[in-house]
Amino acid sequence: MSGISPGGGGSSARPPGPDPGAPNQTLALAAMMFAVSMTFIDQTIVAIAAPEITDELGLSSSGIRWVVNAYLLALAAFFALGGRLADLFGRRRTMLVGTLVFVVSSVLCGCVPTGGAAQTWMIVFRATQGVGAALMFPAALAVVVAVFPVERRGRALALFFGVAGGLTALGPLLGGWLTAWTWRAIFWVNVPIAVIAIVLTLLARIPDEVRRERLDVPGALLIAGGMGLSVLGLQQAAVWGWGSVATWLCVALGFALLVVFGWYELRFPERPLILLRVFRDRAFLVDNAVLFFAMLAFVPMFFFASVYAQVSLGKSPNEAALYLLYFFIGFVVASQIGGRVLDTRGARPAILLGSALGAAGFALWAARMPDLSFAEQWPYVVLSGAGIGFLLAPASTDAVNRAIDASYGEVTGITQTVRNYAAALGLAVFGTVLSHETVSRVAETLRSRGLPADLAHDAAQRVAQSVAGQGGQHEPAGTGPVAKVLREVQQAIRVDFAEANQWVFAGMALALAVAFLCALAHPGTRVTGAERGPDPAKPVGGDGSSGPSVDG
Repeated sequence: MSGISPGGGGSSARPPGPDPGAPNQTLALAAMMFAVSMTFIDQTIVAIAAPEITDELGLSSSGIRWVVNAYLLALAAFFALGGRLADLFGRRRTMLVGTLVFVVSSVLCGCVPTGGAAQTWMIVFRATQGVGAALMFPAALAVVVAVFPVERRGRALALFFGVAGGLTALGPLLGGWLTAWTWRAIFWVNVPIAVIAIVLTLLARIPDEVRRERLDVPGALLIAGGMGLSVLGLQQAAVWGWGSVATWLCVALGFALLVVFGWYELRFPERPLILLRVFRDRAFLVDNAVLFFAMLAFVPMFFFASVYAQVSLGKSPNEAALYLLYFFIGFVVASQIGGRVLDTRGARPAILLGSALGAAGFALWAARMPDLSFAEQWPYVVLSGAGIGFLLAPASTDAVNRAIDASYGEVTGITQTVRNYAAALGLAVFGTVLSHETVSRVAETLRSRGLPADLAHDAAQRVAQSVAGQGGQHEPAGTGPVAKVLREVQQAIRVDFAEANQWVFAGMALALAVAFLCALAHPGTRVTGAERGPDPAKPVGGDGSSGPSVDG
């Protein structure tokens, strides 16, 4: 005979034991956590260093906000494309390319020259950082989902999100320490992390499957344009004004493009960029709604809490980093518990508890901002972090488990697009709210000190434009009457800024409350490993009905 059939009893049968060609789950998980930790760290580290970046490069306050949001916006606009490319060209290959784009952009951000081109340079390469992360993150998450069976995936992804997300706490701490040397090092620190991620990825023997399908380029352009224009309009409303034609044109055109994108995707003749029919599953729809409203608060909180700590509480960058560390204590602990709840009872209990705790935490935090000291606020900060930690991994994992008719890359592209678009919207909307409230309150303070209404309003606008970028560490320049009054009311302005932030954090509490209402609609069923069914990387069932069973 020329051979022995698999499973036969001949002498050539393989001895029992692990397959030497199988991927190393431990190394794969470690590699992906190192890679995505860079994306988390960069969401917080820039906020801590914002005053120093603004001072050295001469950025405008809107410019420094764009340095933060260009990254988030690129993440949102290109995440779906990154997930699709992970399917077409391979998860491992896409993750490695994304890591290289990210780390090269990081080096270029740290090498920005001073002068007139500095602001454009920083915004462009922060955006390319976001593109790199958009390639890297969905591919990395797809690797974790692919190499772990459903029975172990909840704990694996809880570790993935908990540790990688918890490493975000290093952003402020590392930022404060590195900024004492040079703020440029906050970007260069990504280089050794990227090297470790690449080496571990190569050692982990991660399989690279590819699919020979057409890339949905029109869909990619529509979603990128729609998200970009809508966020541009909402963020620039603080500068252009709500009465500006440009503001409403950007917002309306952006949302119109997103509607056209949905219409186009439902009619795309081949595999679309986003398989919208996965939203027919009610649990998947609820998971993404919860993630959307939770992310309105989660990522923007990093920036606003850091600036609040430096302006209103008068803390240094290092002390502001410790302020955010309270949040991550609650986040990391709760994320591990949330993963276990998902594995044993399903996502519904975890996302209900998380959204309720988050809403309560942010509401209490907002209510006490003007009258509590730095040390007295920590219970509310921890509670807010715990709320986000409880819901983040369960909602994300449950969504991935349920979207059976889409591949892993597509599904992670959907959930992460929802998350990052919400984060970009949150930063834009809450930034506009903060600017408006700061102007209103500071103008009232200045009028009470005898300044005419027009001078008070103009000065208040300058204050609102400066505090986010400058951290409130510099006294007003000049010797005129306006500068003299501003110097006299510095403490009152700190209180005004704290009261303005109350509206921002109350808005975050409201977003978590809406997430709770969405979570009530979750059916409470959960996916089990034995019922997983066909490989989700392969289309099954033209009507979208095929896939694993769920239990209640």
